[in-house]
Amino acid sequence: MITAKQGLDRLKAGNTSFVTERRSVGKVSIERRLELIAGQFPFAIILGCSDSRVPAEIIFNQGLGDLFVIRVAGNIVAPSQIGSIEYAAEMFGTPLVVVMGHSNCGAVEATLQALDDPSSGRSDNLKSIVERIRPAVIGCDHSLAPEDRLEEAVRANILASVQNLKNGSDIIKQLLADGRLTIVGAEYSLETGCVSFIDV
Repeated sequence: MITAKQGLDRLKAGNTSFVTERRSVGKVSIERRLELIAGQFPFAIILGCSDSRVPAEIIFNQGLGDLFVIRVAGNIVAPSQIGSIEYAAEMFGTPLVVVMGHSNCGAVEATLQALDDPSSGRSDNLKSIVERIRPAVIGCDHSLAPEDRLEEAVRANILASVQNLKNGSDIIKQLLADGRLTIVGAEYSLETGCVSFIDV
């Protein structure tokens, strides 16, 4: 297994390949598929948004078995996401977690709309996502232009998700304390295709 730093470097290089349209298909051959029947050893865990424009394997130019990807609207941290990360970190020894949000996130925008108009109709299930994002974005500057406020809220939500993950599990806390796990934030730009990593 590679180190967290090596994994981060590999993700950065893969994103550069994607942005410059030098993307390969990654390791997706029949041989690779058969090789993975015996087990998997992903080098990074990605907690990202379920937005169809943000597929982690493509953005980072990775193939089968390289990434353990968890996608949920708004890249929120809830028990099922924490459990999935615990599983991958313990079972496979994966040393790196990237919490990746993205520009123009619809879940974050829905949360801002709910803050501005609490009476706006939402299903109970969507409300459960909004309520997880709300604490992160409630302090965002209301005087900003809508697009700037959304940008600030997306960043705040990423940082909050990183902290929620770091503090949401005794297993993850121990892995962090032992130096066996690194958690970083990241933001994907729909406009440029670039991923910016956040030092948290």
